[in-house]
Amino acid sequence: MQYSIRGQQIEVTEALKDYVDKKLNRLEKYFDAPLTSEGYVTLSVIRGLHTVEVTIPLPGVVLRAEDRSDDMYASMDAVVDKLERQIRKHKTKLNRKFRQEGSLKTLFVENGAATGSVAVQHEEHDEDELEVVRTKRFTMKPMDVEEAILQMNMVGHNFFVFTNIDSQEVNVVYKRDDGKYGLIERD
Repeated sequence: MQYSIRGQQIEVTEALKDYVDKKLNRLEKYFDAPLTSEGYVTLSVIRGLHTVEVTIPLPGVVLRAEDRSDDMYASMDAVVDKLERQIRKHKTKLNRKFRQEGSLKTLFVENGAATGSVAVQHEEHDEDELEVVRTKRFTMKPMDVEEAILQMNMVGHNFFVFTNIDSQEVNVVYKRDDGKYGLIERD
């Protein structure tokens, strides 16, 4: 798989590129065929924190992980670990959901890197994480984006679902890690 590696407020050295390639190539063992899509890696340094973001678009699924630490290499290691967990979780989910041939399950190798009882326990733990433990229902008052942000801040959450008064569509505002706000709209 090819990766587009770019740096924000950091020079991407050859040593860093080699390390990223070496680490991300570990993921290829989880796939039957070589991946043809291009992955995206962003390396940045903000206020002394080294951030690594990796996005890998696959048919039917997008793998994405991000990590921040004091060391760029440690952040890269953590991102690869997160991506491996995502792949195992998707593989378990797909194997459970799609038993017929020709489905997305053929994207993943049957026996990934981790085998044995530890992997089985880990996958069972991942399935437990998918359990819905609480359901909320509420009426959505039409409001503009600014009012939704104010409501979100008043209730102390990091996201808020609302009906946009301009488009009459359900939107979500959320607080980003950089302290700014994001808006999710339907396509």
